[in-house]
Amino acid sequence: MAVRLHIQIDTLSGLPVYRQIMDQIKYYIASGSLVTGDQLPSIRELAQALTVNPTTVVKAYTELVHEAVIELRHGKGAFVASGYNPLSVEQQDKAVRRIARQLAVETAQMGMSPERALRIVEEELGAISSERAEAKAPVKLKVVASGSRS
Repeated sequence: MAVRLHIQIDTLSGLPVYRQIMDQIKYYIASGSLVTGDQLPSIRELAQALTVNPTTVVKAYTELVHEAVIELRHGKGAFVASGYNPLSVEQQDKAVRRIARQLAVETAQMGMSPERALRIVEEELGAISSERAEAKAPVKLKVVASGSRS
């Protein structure tokens, strides 16, 4: 199955960039979009695409290695490790609920209707699904970096 990875960095979120990278890689593994043996972008490639310091990507990858999520193969790159237990349904729900709560609060603060916010979320999910269907390579990186919230 062809997959297009979206790594989105929100510099206003308060969450360190390395943690955002880690979480999103874990989510792709939990969803089955990334499986054992899939190669991740190189440190240099990911740093350039995200316009972050390579040290930030090194920190994310190092932490993922310590958690046995990925393995680094000298001279070959980073790969999804075998035996990694993806997030449980409860952990997935908790992660999405945290993000949904943030969206709900910001929607209310802006005075936007819940229907409009849900329509926007549905449009974004549809766009991601379409891009996945169009992907040509087994794993293709598409980075979406944001410095502000839309």
